[in-house]
Amino acid sequence: MSLYGTQKLLFHLNRDAAVQKRYRDDLPALLGDYELTGEEREAILAGDVGKLYVLGANGQLLMHYAALLGMPWADYIEAMREGVRRHGPVRAGIYAMTTSTDEKIAGV
Repeated sequence: MSLYGTQKLLFHLNRDAAVQKRYRDDLPALLGDYELTGEEREAILAGDVGKLYVLGANGQLLMHYAALLGMPWADYIEAMREGVRRHGPVRAGIYAMTTSTDEKIAGV
């Protein structure tokens, strides 16, 4: 149940001050409350927005997470681009890529 667990955590971080406090005070313990893969856990521990994007996390949730990290908007957008460059196409979720990153779709 990996992607669901990641998005649930991100949603709670966006909405719940107590979860935000736990994030700051004891992130490893907080992560234990969610069903995450090792890869998701590592990305959250590292604050790797790009990797979370590639793993399928919703951009709206990631936008708020990036703000929690103190990441400016332009850096957030670039982090997602860099995530695709470093880790490959988005693997799951609504942004899953079904073509290669250099393939043009509908002439665009």
